[in-house]
Amino acid sequence: MSRETDDLADVADAEEDLEDLALEDDYALNPEFVSDVADALDRGDAERLRELLAALHPADVADLMGFLAADARAELIPHLDPETLAEILSELDSEIREAVLEHVPSATLAKAIGEMESDDAADVVDDLEADKRAEVMAAIPESERAAIETSLAYEDETAGRLMQREVVAAPQFWTVGQAIDHFRRDADELPELFFDIYVVDPAYKPVGAVPVSLLLRHSRQTPLAQIMEAVTEITVDLDQEEVAYIFDKYHLISAPVVDTAGRLVGQITVDDIVSIVQEEGEEDILALAGVSDAGRDADVLGIVKSRLPWLLINTLTAALAVSVIGVFEGEIEKLATLAVLMPVVASLGGNAGTQTLTVAVRALASRELSAFNAARTVAREMVVGVANGAVLAVLTGVVILGLFHDVRLSAAFALSMVITLFVAGLAGALIPLALDRMGRDPAVSSSVFVTFVTDFTGFFAFLGLAAIILL
Repeated sequence: MSRETDDLADVADAEEDLEDLALEDDYALNPEFVSDVADALDRGDAERLRELLAALHPADVADLMGFLAADARAELIPHLDPETLAEILSELDSEIREAVLEHVPSATLAKAIGEMESDDAADVVDDLEADKRAEVMAAIPESERAAIETSLAYEDETAGRLMQREVVAAPQFWTVGQAIDHFRRDADELPELFFDIYVVDPAYKPVGAVPVSLLLRHSRQTPLAQIMEAVTEITVDLDQEEVAYIFDKYHLISAPVVDTAGRLVGQITVDDIVSIVQEEGEEDILALAGVSDAGRDADVLGIVKSRLPWLLINTLTAALAVSVIGVFEGEIEKLATLAVLMPVVASLGGNAGTQTLTVAVRALASRELSAFNAARTVAREMVVGVANGAVLAVLTGVVILGLFHDVRLSAAFALSMVITLFVAGLAGALIPLALDRMGRDPAVSSSVFVTFVTDFTGFFAFLGLAAIILL
């Protein structure tokens, strides 16, 4: 083995050791590695910094950016070449990317955008301030600039913004051999990654698709029209959540995007859908709690503004719920034990309502719940509520009997438990359905109303039954 070969082997071993140091078993960045990068930045050690970054995938570098302080990110950017920067910008969270873009020179950014696919390029340009956007767009070649401007013309969170304009298309009269020869001649014009060749008619409307795996299985003389498969077209104005649903339902890897006239204008691939599914799932989880995404760079004032309105609404509904206590003030004065037990009923009812609500919102989002099966679903949740209430009634009734030695108090608590959990199941299913029918997002406001209903019912049922049975 030559000295040169030995040197290359040593370099490869060193990079592998650094990669092992950088990532933990769950692919999360090792805190010690992040500290090493920060130390190298503080010392201005460019050589060590390049060694550390070379061990990371662009997605890991993007994750690293999130852990570094803003000034450290600014120091890191000059050490990234345009090609690497392009890959990293595509992986960054939007908030962090906006902060990073402020420190990237316009000329460098224009080169980086030139290395991106059209959908990622449009996202980056959209994050720029108006003045810098004009500088960057002026430095981008005209053809690429036109593609970005066309993408930005579509509404946000639609298929038009999600798609990449680079597609592989072929006329329906071509054979397999003609297609392969043409793509080899124009290899530089092909997308970096593609799964299907879209077969188009003279009006450039997709009439079918030939998966690359299918193309390679047939002889050169086979007409594309003979082996093409049906395609599921997606219109440019379709909401990205609808697009994700279509991909999931039909198990798509890619799909053509058509304009209002039905002409092929781009494609969406499954890697884009994975990001959308994750993004929409995070939005729904946050919305259930009435909060927005508090990213690693979120400021305190912004977080307060996003959460305070729902807390104020919740305060109002809570006041309405506890107002029922005032109606039974006399009964509570006569039997102080009621004040101890009534929060327990409301709390268990709230938990049961939240369980049903979460299932209902998920079912609505995944199209498993609709007007067709709504009645059956609501009825099922009512039965579940009664069953859970009956089990808890027996258990808690026995406990209360052992603690307070009062059969009537135990009976009042047990009956109120059945009533409250029945209503919790009913409200947890009906409220998100009603909000969805009204065109509102059930994930955003359902929890406030369900909590109000379960609290009000829990207080009223327990105190009302106690007044009847005990007093």
